[in-house]
Amino acid sequence: MLKKAALFLAIPYTIALATVSLINLSGKLPDVEVDYADKIFHFLAYAILCLLWYAVFRFSKNQPKKKAVLNAVLFAVIFGIILEVLQGTLTTHRSLDVYDAIANSLGALLTGALLLMKGGIQVKNG
Repeated sequence: MLKKAALFLAIPYTIALATVSLINLSGKLPDVEVDYADKIFHFLAYAILCLLWYAVFRFSKNQPKKKAVLNAVLFAVIFGIILEVLQGTLTTHRSLDVYDAIANSLGALLTGALLLMKGGIQVKNG
């Protein structure tokens, strides 16, 4: 299932992440009473982004595992940095936050490390 759906999951997720990152959400989300909830969200969102693009590179593009992990991590980190810069330059309601970029990068890097240590995702043919 993941082999066939990887690209169809990664592209909409990437578009949704970019959209949510650039639109004005002030007052539209519930206030979460968790310290650093924003940074946790960034970490998890980019961990998922990295995992989805790993699946694309590994299964749809048939890249070797290490190359797929490297490409997915690089994609997620660069994408996160670009979105942070765009928040600071294109929007009036958002600002560039270096700590968000760090959280994004750490989510992608940890996902990449886990994929390399674990041996990747086991996907059944079918």
